[in-house]
Order: sequence, then C-alpha cells, then structure tokens
Amino acid sequence: MAVVNEYKFWGHTSTTAETKKVFGLGSDGNQNPLINETYIVKSFHVTNKSGSNTPTITINNNNYPIIWAQSLATATSVEILTNPMVVEGNTELAYTLIGTCTDGIVVTVSYLNIRKEVTR
Repeated sequence: MAVVNEYKFWGHTSTTAETKKVFGLGSDGNQNPLINETYIVKSFHVTNKSGSNTPTITINNNNYPIIWAQSLATATSVEILTNPMVVEGNTELAYTLIGTCTDGIVVTVSYLNIRKEVTR
C-alpha cells in the first residue's frame, strides 16, 4: 500500500447568505474526502470584500460546530483556524454565512490530502 500526499486549495465567493459544503457528498454524488483519504486543513481564510457586508460565519465538521457565529469585520480578512484540523474520509466540512453578503465573501481552504492507494 502506498500513501500519496497532495497539497490542494479550494475557494468560493458567496454573494448571499448560504450553507456551503467545502468537503462532503457533492451534488454529483461524489464524496470528498473518500473513505481512503484524510484531509489536514491548514488554513481556513475568509475575506469580507466590502464595508456594506455584515456577515457571521459558522463552520461545522460533520455537523459539529468548530467555529460558532464568528463576526466578520467590514473590508477585512481573517484566518479562522489557529491549529490544523483533521477531516477524515466520508465526513463533511461546511460553513454557513448569515447576514448581508451581497458584495462578496471569499472563503479559501488550503489542505493536505493524504490518500492510501493499493499498489500491485
């Protein structure tokens, strides 16, 4: 069995209050991370692009709140995580934005994908 490590990046701009899956079962029916993968989230960064936005963000790992109702100051960026977070295979990482987001909230995630592969 071989272990493959890949550094990856995910980003999304939200212009409305919403709940968005970062990792988990997608609309295409594909699961990320797969059961044979583990993600180590190094950075969860949020940028509030405008002074007219007044959002709060909640982050859940498999429906367990990691960050609860973090207010985002106007026209600023904030690093949400202070320590790496593990997202194991077949689980979900999602965030919920509440409040005004019309001018855009940018969410970016940098992570390490540790994947076990069977080699022959």
